[in-house]
Amino acid sequence: MASSEKPTEISSTKMFGGYNKRYKHYSPTLGCSMTFHIYFPPSPSPSHKFPVLYWLSGLTCTDENFIAKSGAQRVASSEGVVLIATDTSPRGLNIEGESDSWDFGLGAGFYLNATQDKWKNWQMYDYIVKELPALLKENFPQIDTTRASIFGHSMGGHGALTIYLKNLDKYKSVSAFAPIVNPINCPWGQKAFTNYLGENRAAWEEYDATFLISKFNNVSATILIDQGDEDKFLHDKQLLPHMFEEACRKVNVPLLLRMQPGYDHSYYFIATFIDDHIRHHAQALNL
Repeated sequence: MASSEKPTEISSTKMFGGYNKRYKHYSPTLGCSMTFHIYFPPSPSPSHKFPVLYWLSGLTCTDENFIAKSGAQRVASSEGVVLIATDTSPRGLNIEGESDSWDFGLGAGFYLNATQDKWKNWQMYDYIVKELPALLKENFPQIDTTRASIFGHSMGGHGALTIYLKNLDKYKSVSAFAPIVNPINCPWGQKAFTNYLGENRAAWEEYDATFLISKFNNVSATILIDQGDEDKFLHDKQLLPHMFEEACRKVNVPLLLRMQPGYDHSYYFIATFIDDHIRHHAQALNL
């Protein structure tokens, strides 16, 4: 894989003793310029190395939503965990139809490697799993990329779960807020997979957490999922958490699925429970 150019810092803001820093770089994997955020906690010493927690956002989001809205930095600061927030698709390629709908194309990369020629730049799986960790290792000596965990929201929860299950050697733990856990059986997933991956259902299964858990189930840490029971998309059958719960039960995978009464799909919901998720990962990362 071609290595990325050195990322350029484009903003820096102090928060809870550490810094939110935004970077821009050219991605050979995606064939375009990309931005991402890093939250660096305050460092106890110049030589200290932090574990890393990757956040994958949902449909329509950029790398900014989580950093501005989640409040994750408070506990990341006290636990000493670096946060990485990425974008959700390639940008600036001007592919015909990329912005026709909010749930496909721009802001809707679904964290897969597209195989259909029109969407060949949509290689978000490789960007998250391969390019970004290599870029961090090369450019940020204070980050220990060998101690990594991953979490996300909605489409990003789908990304976090599928990436974790297929790379159990790379990540210590996973969690999600309102994830799309069975995309082959929901409208969002069917639309995205048909366009990115074609009609071959076997290819779809490679990006479906409910299917993958039957193959990749030697998980070391409990999977944590929070789901609001007033979530519109839960009622629209886009999320299907109980399909994943049943699949985990069949193979004895430890899953903590918390149905949260009255909560919706928003960042208000995420901010309410984010501390639990950061601590869940900090525990796994610091073992």
